[in-house]
Amino acid sequence: MPPFLRDMKLPISKRLLCCAEAVPQGAKVADVGCDHGYLGIYLVQSGRASFVHASDLREMPIQKALQNALRFGTADKMRFSRADGLDAVEPNSVDTVVCAGMGGDLIAQILEAAPWVRDNCTLILQPQSSGNDLRRYLGERGYTILKERLVQDGGFLYAVMTARFGGGTPLSPGRQYASDALLSSGDPLLAPYLSRIERSLQETVAGISKGVTDEDRKKLAYYGAAYEEIAAILREINERGQDDA
Repeated sequence: MPPFLRDMKLPISKRLLCCAEAVPQGAKVADVGCDHGYLGIYLVQSGRASFVHASDLREMPIQKALQNALRFGTADKMRFSRADGLDAVEPNSVDTVVCAGMGGDLIAQILEAAPWVRDNCTLILQPQSSGNDLRRYLGERGYTILKERLVQDGGFLYAVMTARFGGGTPLSPGRQYASDALLSSGDPLLAPYLSRIERSLQETVAGISKGVTDEDRKKLAYYGAAYEEIAAILREINERGQDDA
């Protein structure tokens, strides 16, 4: 790569860098919802990925991603497709799938529409919202969250999960908000993350506690159980911190 390309600074966010660090060395990657293509460019530029298939539902991001890849000298190891989810990716052409920057429910839909990802694919998942829906889906479909870490980007906390098919079991309501992998990670951001989840669940429970329909009662049972579980975990973490002080 020419020196002037190496010296150009790639404007990649902290959350995407966190996703990149989770990608196995030498991987062949499908980057779903690639936007400007910075993640794929970084993976190729750094040598972490040998190939990246970048896709997006919209034409403009794909064209921008291609222009950026040409500018940073990585286009020869990348492919670009306008497609819905993984529709344009051939099942045996990648071994790692990255879905970052979209809702957890949408990520679940993308994975459900591509059952071939169960065959020896590593999943790097970064939900912008509805992380509980994604974790619930993974557990119910038999995926195991092998690793989960947190990253702070601006004023937001994001979770980045590494998952593979096999061995997964349905998760309790609380574990749908914080997986065992995250709770055992020792992540320094865990306590602030759980505090935010606890406040959000508390507000949700208060908002639906006066509901009178069967659906209201069903939601109250779910969110109430999640709140109690997260609150108990947070108390244990805080008490452990006091003991260590």
